Amino acid sequence: MFFLIFNKNTDMKRRNFLTGTTLATVGLATLFIEGCNNTNKNIGDKSLDSETAVVFELDEETISSLQEKLVSGQYNSQQLVELYLKRIEEIDNNGLKLNSIIEINPDAVSIAKEMDAERKNRKSRGSLHGIPVIIKDNIDTADKMQTTAGSLAMVGNVATNDAFIVKKLRDAGAIIIGKTNLSEWANFRSTQSSSGWSSRGGQTKNPYILDHNPCGSSAGSGVAVAANLCVVAVGTETDGSIVCPASVNGVVGIKPTVGLISRSGIIPISKTQDTAGPMARTVKDAAILLGVLAGIDKTDSITIESKGKSFSDYTQFLDLNALKGKRIGIEKKPQGNNQFINSLLDNAMRQLKQKGATIVEIDYINKIDALGEAEYEVLQFEFKDGLNHYLSNAKSKVKSLKDVIDFNLANEDKAMPYFKQEILESSNLKSGLNEKKYRDALNKSFNGSKMILDSVIMKYELDAICGITMGPACSIDMIYGDRWGYSLTSPAAISGYPHITVPCGKVYDLPVGLSFFGTSYSEPKLLGIAYAYEQGSKHRVKPTFKKSFL
Repeated sequence: MFFLIFNKNTDMKRRNFLTGTTLATVGLATLFIEGCNNTNKNIGDKSLDSETAVVFELDEETISSLQEKLVSGQYNSQQLVELYLKRIEEIDNNGLKLNSIIEINPDAVSIAKEMDAERKNRKSRGSLHGIPVIIKDNIDTADKMQTTAGSLAMVGNVATNDAFIVKKLRDAGAIIIGKTNLSEWANFRSTQSSSGWSSRGGQTKNPYILDHNPCGSSAGSGVAVAANLCVVAVGTETDGSIVCPASVNGVVGIKPTVGLISRSGIIPISKTQDTAGPMARTVKDAAILLGVLAGIDKTDSITIESKGKSFSDYTQFLDLNALKGKRIGIEKKPQGNNQFINSLLDNAMRQLKQKGATIVEIDYINKIDALGEAEYEVLQFEFKDGLNHYLSNAKSKVKSLKDVIDFNLANEDKAMPYFKQEILESSNLKSGLNEKKYRDALNKSFNGSKMILDSVIMKYELDAICGITMGPACSIDMIYGDRWGYSLTSPAAISGYPHITVPCGKVYDLPVGLSFFGTSYSEPKLLGIAYAYEQGSKHRVKPTFKKSFL
C-alpha cells in the first residue's frame, strides 16, 4: 500500500520501505516516493508567489476551530470548501505549483450545501460535519473521481463502491474535496524512483523548499495538510508512506495498528502491512480523524481483531501530563552523524524528561534491519496477489499486474519517462501465497519483528519506543532518484504496530519528525505521549515556500 524510500543497495536494487538506512543490508525504503515531472516549470506571474502564499484566511485552522466558526455562523461549509478550492487553484495548480492534488471532487460544493442544510436543521453527523477532507488517490470513491494510484494505466477507473473508510468519512459528515497525488503504485514500482512522482499526476513538491522531496508515497496528503490546502487528509502506508511525508512536511502522521482501519476499497501492496491513517497539523486533529476511520469491516477480516480495542473518540486520551512516569526506549546506536539532527534528538529527550518521562537506552535496530530482505520478499508476493484481485474487480482497462507492465511498456515515453518498473516486474514473477518461500519470509519478517519488539519492550518495561522519524527531505532528482538517510519507519511497519510522528524541529530549514511506536492497539497511550510532547514543544511551523535550498 504505501510507503517510502529505500536506500539503494548494490545487491538488492529495490527501494527500502523502511527508508534511509533502516534496512542496512537490504534497503526497502524509497518506495513510496517518486520523482518530479513538473519540477522545472516556472512560477506563473498571475498567481500567488512564495511571499503571498504564506498568508491564507484559513491558515492553521483545526477541526475544532472550524466547527466553532461553523456553529457561530462565521462561516458555512460551502464557504470553507470554496476557500480551500481557491487556495488549491492558486498555489497547487498554479503559482508555486505544489502539485499535491491530483483531482478535485466536482461535487464538493453541492455536498457542502447539503451539510449546511443539515446543520441549519439542527442535525450534526459528528466531529467532521461539514469539514473539508482530502484523501489519497488509491482509495476508492463511488463518485465522479477516479482511483488510479497515480498510474496512467488506471486512468478511467471509477469505483462502483466507496471504500469502507470513505463511507465512514461521509457518514461523519466530512466533505471529500479531492484526491492527492502519490508516488505511483505507492512507490512499489521502481528501484530508482523520485518520491511524490506519478505518471498521471507529475511531481509533488515540498512546501518548505520547493526543489526538495515531499517523501512518499502519501506525498500529496502530507503536502496538502502542511500547505493548508485542507484541514486533514488520509494517507496510506505499507512501510513509511504516512510517517515519512508527515515528518518531512512538518505535520502529524499516524500509522495505526494493522487491523484498526479497514483496507477494503484501497489499492493494495501488502495484506500484512497495509493500513490507512490520518495526517494533520495537530495531534488532536489526527486523533479525531483516527476515531472516524477506525471500525470493524466484515470484508476485511483482520479488522475483527480490533473488537474491544478501538475507540470512536481518541481525543479522550490526550493528556498534557501523559509523559509522567512513562518509560521511553531510545536506540543506543547513533541515528547517523549529522550534528544538527543529533541535536534535535537530544533536545527532544530533554523535553521528554522534563515532562516526567524516563529515557531508557535499548538495542534493537540491527535485529530489525536484518529482516529487510524477508520483508521485501513478502511484499512482492502479496502485491501480486492483492493487486490482481483488486484489478479483476475494477472498472479499469488493465485487469492484472501483467497488464499494467504491458501498458507501461507500450506507453514507455509517458508512463516511464524517468525510471522504469523493476519492482512490478520482479513481483509479477512470484507465485502464489502457498509458496514455501513466501511463508518462510512472512514468518521471519512479521513474526520475527514482533518477537524482537515485544522482547525489548517487556525487558525494559517500556511504554513506547522513540527516535527521529527521518532526516530532512532530500532534493528532487528525476535522473538518479531519491537519496535518503536514516529512517525509523520499518520496526512498526514490519510488525504491524502503531506509529505516530510529531514535528520536533527543523534542519536546514526543513522539518524533522519525532516518532513514537509501541505494541498492537497501543494508540491511546501513544496519542497521550505524542500530545504531551507536542504541546510542550510546539515545533509545528508553517512552510515558507522557499524556491530552492541555496
